[in-house]
Amino acid sequence: MENRLREIRKVYNMTQDQLGEILGVRKSTLSMIETGRSSLSRRNKQILIQKLNINPEWLDTGEGEMSSGELVREFTPLAHSRTDRSVSIQRVPLYNIEGTAGLVPLFLDNNYIAPIDYIQIPNLPKCDGAIYIGGDSMYPLLKSGDIVLYKQTTDIVNNIFWGEMYLISIDLDGEEYITVKYIQKSELPEHIKLVSQNPHLADKDIPISRIKALAFVKASIRINSTR
Repeated sequence: MENRLREIRKVYNMTQDQLGEILGVRKSTLSMIETGRSSLSRRNKQILIQKLNINPEWLDTGEGEMSSGELVREFTPLAHSRTDRSVSIQRVPLYNIEGTAGLVPLFLDNNYIAPIDYIQIPNLPKCDGAIYIGGDSMYPLLKSGDIVLYKQTTDIVNNIFWGEMYLISIDLDGEEYITVKYIQKSELPEHIKLVSQNPHLADKDIPISRIKALAFVKASIRINSTR
């Protein structure tokens, strides 16, 4: 796979920065994939197939032609990256989800809920808040205990960037289920497809009506040691 990514960049005359912008990943992440220290996600494969017309069989096995047709010579970065503007200094509130009884109360009453701390990182995109996450649905990209910084999505139906990572609150039989997933279009009407980074977890289609709160994941923080 790493050799095929380098071949794609060679044919398109791209730097790692340019291909990373199309895939929505950092240069360091792409470098890890190209050196075999990380793997290409399903989401990234779909972007290569859809945006650059890369042959999926060639991408997976190296057999056949690189392109499914003509190579795409004009392309644009992911939609949100054209409008994301970094903020030189901002204090992002870090909330305790357990203390606020979930995302829905937090999003409704964030002016009245006191954060447990503040995070300040230079040149972040505008963020509304940050929380600790649990579970392994996005492992190894994210793991339980990591912090995600988010921007709340108010118009859930119309403002989803397909293929991007979201913090989601879902109503499951009257109980709130909070997770981080990629959101893709579903073949079912009025549904979305939730996709995990963890290859051991299956995709799941859910009705849009079950989404009670939604936030675009802008950044993440991992603490590797407490010593």
